[in-house]
Amino acid sequence: MVTVSFSLNEDYWQNFELHDEDIEFIYNYLLESETPLTPQELVAVLVDERIRYEKFSIEQQRSSGGDLYQPKGSYIATQNLVFPALGWQRGQVVLVRPGHNPDLGEFQVIRVAFNGGDEREFAAGLKNHILNEPPKLLKDDASLDADFVLRNYSDDLVQRLEEDLVTNPDFVRIAGRWFPRTLLVDVNIGQLNLAEAVLDMANGGPMSTAELTTQIELSSDVNPKLLEFSLDYALESDARFDEVGPSGNTLWYLHRLEPAQVLEPPMYLRYAGMDYDRSILTRDMLALERELDDELSPLEVRYPDQDSVEISLIFPHWRSGTLPLSARLRPLFPTAYEAPRIRFMLIDGDTGDQFPGWVVREKRYVFGLKDWYTARGLIPGSLVRVQRSSRPGEVILHRDTRRSSREWMRTVLVGSDSGIVFAMLKQAVSATYDERMAIALPDIEAIDQVWLRMQKEHPPFERIVVNMVRELAKLNPQSHVHASELYAAVNIIRRCPPGPIMTLLASRPWFLHVGDLHYRFNETELV
Repeated sequence: MVTVSFSLNEDYWQNFELHDEDIEFIYNYLLESETPLTPQELVAVLVDERIRYEKFSIEQQRSSGGDLYQPKGSYIATQNLVFPALGWQRGQVVLVRPGHNPDLGEFQVIRVAFNGGDEREFAAGLKNHILNEPPKLLKDDASLDADFVLRNYSDDLVQRLEEDLVTNPDFVRIAGRWFPRTLLVDVNIGQLNLAEAVLDMANGGPMSTAELTTQIELSSDVNPKLLEFSLDYALESDARFDEVGPSGNTLWYLHRLEPAQVLEPPMYLRYAGMDYDRSILTRDMLALERELDDELSPLEVRYPDQDSVEISLIFPHWRSGTLPLSARLRPLFPTAYEAPRIRFMLIDGDTGDQFPGWVVREKRYVFGLKDWYTARGLIPGSLVRVQRSSRPGEVILHRDTRRSSREWMRTVLVGSDSGIVFAMLKQAVSATYDERMAIALPDIEAIDQVWLRMQKEHPPFERIVVNMVRELAKLNPQSHVHASELYAAVNIIRRCPPGPIMTLLASRPWFLHVGDLHYRFNETELV
């Protein structure tokens, strides 16, 4: 058997472009399978098809201009032939004569003139010969190996496929799966109304598509996966329903029954944004910014993948019952192909108690922890460890317990004039905390009123920072304030990432740096 080598251009898959024939192939493949597929699954079958086509195309090109020579064939003078065993050389038969070999029986000999002028003789009419087998591909080109292509180019190919399909009206995508629009099963308004009633009875949800299909008695003789996909498409097209499942798990919820804090960020998390010059932040400041890992910080650093992350709560998240969907925490929480809100389960790592949580992807926070914070005795500055679960759609929470005691702690008091005052007072604590970030709040309702006033008056940001530095400086003999203490304190009355705060520390002469990101306030410089 002859082995031959096929190869593609080195940049074939890097410069891969979808052709009309590719889209037609995908369309027909989905029609035949009657099963909606993910872009990764579509890319896998498309790569197989492209490799098959390219092999066929290369063979056709090599065999064009002549018939494929095989010893069993019969040939005539002037006939053009192609020889796979000779590197696909082409030649013309110039003579045909009888062959003479008692061991081979009756056969012929052909003389072939090649393009370079050489002539060679070959046997013809031999039924038994190794060269009668079709040429076999020698797998020496990785670009024609589907496993190699998918390992190295899958992400880019998926992106290009999705970019094309999303603009093609013949295809629809639901929960990351694609299917031809024309084959969708019709779901009428009565069935959608029934789905709303079913979800209403379930307190809004969540319910899987399979459960809803059974509940509303949607039946058909088509593939069950296609039936569920059709219902998914109908529900997604109706504003009453919200798809809230993590990747690979389609779950439905009534939009009107979702928590208000999921549909709109709580007051304490709202950040209007500020322009500031990041170029003046020092290396130590940038390192602290990465350490604080505020979800509003424009961090470009990629943290190593971790199974658990410990964070220190700041007041806005503690008061809102949320966690930041920050660069370090984001990989631990469920994500989705398209759903802006994802409902999942939070697990207390100490008690095993479960309660629902919501990932609000666009606004970068996780909602649903308020009762847990209260039950576990957490305060702003408490340390919380978030752990990846082995089960999809679950996240485990831990708080480091400690024996309840009374300790001296920064405490926020609200004066009769609604002004913020800091004092060192003894407070009962039962959870481990970050000493620089921890702040006790005896009167939460008074702090809420300060937030409402801030929303109306919008005092200058720099005035807030100056007042906070003055208050914090009174709490230690050196009158020093650390940048992380200031960050935690400012967020008691206004949501702000550390960047704008540290920019003021670096640029204003009345903030005197005394080392290790500690600052002292210089009244004489403030005019």
